[in-house]
Amino acid sequence: MLKDLYKHRFEIFLLSQVLILFGSLIFPFEFYEEVVLPIFFLFNIITGMLMISKHKKHLWFFMGLFIISAFVFGGKMIQKGNESEELGQLRLTIYFVFYIMVTWSIIKQVWHEKTVDKKVILGLMSGYISLGFLAFFLFMSIEIWNPGSFQGVLITEGSDINALTDSIMYYAYITLLTIGYGEIIPATPIAQKAAILVGLVGQFYIAIVTAIVVEKYIRYSTRKK
Repeated sequence: MLKDLYKHRFEIFLLSQVLILFGSLIFPFEFYEEVVLPIFFLFNIITGMLMISKHKKHLWFFMGLFIISAFVFGGKMIQKGNESEELGQLRLTIYFVFYIMVTWSIIKQVWHEKTVDKKVILGLMSGYISLGFLAFFLFMSIEIWNPGSFQGVLITEGSDINALTDSIMYYAYITLLTIGYGEIIPATPIAQKAAILVGLVGQFYIAIVTAIVVEKYIRYSTRKK
């Protein structure tokens, strides 16, 4: 069963990411935020475990980490909610470390594939979306420790945690994609350095990882002919 699921790990993980990012387009917003999104996050964590399941040490480490975290946070481990800055930072740190490992695993698996097929293309897409999640966790950590690091029309004084996380998620992907509409800006030096880092990583991924995959696809297609 696990072996069969592992063969489709990229498709399943990509699905979990798309559900988190665009689920609010399908479900009523409040219902999505309070009920559906926590389920999608849990699904994302489980599929992330599947992604690193070949590395037993990493898998058991994160399984233990999330079990301990579940006792500490309860339902807030996957839900948005009001909590102290320390607990919020700890929860984000756990997600951040987890996504670093998952993203690195995706990139390595895509990089080492000798032939390029649908699975590799989906893995390539999933890896890029994972970088956006990493950017989100990084920016949220900065905002929690240094309130006001990000300012703009979507982030106003007194915004609740749901509005803040949605805005930071949006800003993370806009920065990764180097679109830069300008309605949210990094207002502190550390936030500005983080924005530069995210933009560079996004460009390096496209210029290096994507280029390698395309080169393998061209070489593989030529051999078939």
